Amino acid sequence: MNVSLQQLKVFVAVARSRSFTRAAREFGLTQSAVSRCVRELEEAVDLKLFDRTTRQVELTSAGSGFERRIARLLDEIDMALNEGRDAHQAHRGVVMVASNPALSSGWVPHAIARCAAALPAVTLHLQDSPQEAVLQAVEQGEVDFGLIAEVIPALRLAGGQFDVQPIAATPLCALLPAQHTLARTAPLHWRALADEALVTLNRDSGFRSAVMHALDGVRAPDHGLQELAHAAGVARMAQLGMGIGVLPVSTDAADGDTRHWPLPDGPHVVRVLHPVVQVSTLLVRRRHRSLRPCAQAVWSQFIDAGHIGRPAAQEREVVVSAVVSIAQ
Repeated sequence: MNVSLQQLKVFVAVARSRSFTRAAREFGLTQSAVSRCVRELEEAVDLKLFDRTTRQVELTSAGSGFERRIARLLDEIDMALNEGRDAHQAHRGVVMVASNPALSSGWVPHAIARCAAALPAVTLHLQDSPQEAVLQAVEQGEVDFGLIAEVIPALRLAGGQFDVQPIAATPLCALLPAQHTLARTAPLHWRALADEALVTLNRDSGFRSAVMHALDGVRAPDHGLQELAHAAGVARMAQLGMGIGVLPVSTDAADGDTRHWPLPDGPHVVRVLHPVVQVSTLLVRRRHRSLRPCAQAVWSQFIDAGHIGRPAAQEREVVVSAVVSIAQ
């Protein structure tokens, strides 16, 4: 049996209106097309559904019972389709986002909280992974989109399999105790770090290569460089005098921006390192693949949570007693 949804809809329209002409007008068809549609349905179900005369159309006994069942089924189909469309448009569902550890322990929780407030029907799951694993998860469709940190994203991502949306640019800075001899140096150059013990984030953060490139020719590669997974650890090491921290830092943190993650108590001096190296926070998704509406809504919230167009950091001393932002 080969019966189409269109045939069933036309049949119900004829049954309710008792007219091939009115049914044809409802569907924008010719009367002959409606008549052919009903005839093909009767042949498919092997039932005579209508008694036709030159003046009227009446359901047969078999047609009347068939109409009641089919009309109810069509109503349920329309209800299911409408409910699915409404849920889609209302941004309901589960969204998977992958992020490198530095971002997921810093800026990302603020963005997730923003999504929870704006999109209460969306459940957002965060996958904390090394940066290369984030890109792999996006490429393989394991997550809807990812967040990474890159210094020169165009060299590695542009023209590839990803669509990239920058949402922030933050300078690499030195994080020092207030009493450190370099705390008052202005401007502070990378070469001033030649003989200092340094603490920074490991390769999972996405910008270790930029730190190493900036230090190339300035100091011996194996000279006192500690690498940690989380920015809070870098900050704590710097506070305890175990080395100068090298992190992307939003200097707006000094102005009471409490959306950033907390540091241990005690003053810190944050100095932009020169030449300035900007770390970009990026949203990435598969190229030429549309996001589901709920994922697109989360993507937009993450963009809004960023600080697009923030002016570049000025050369100034920033004393931070409570908060610093990583890669944002």
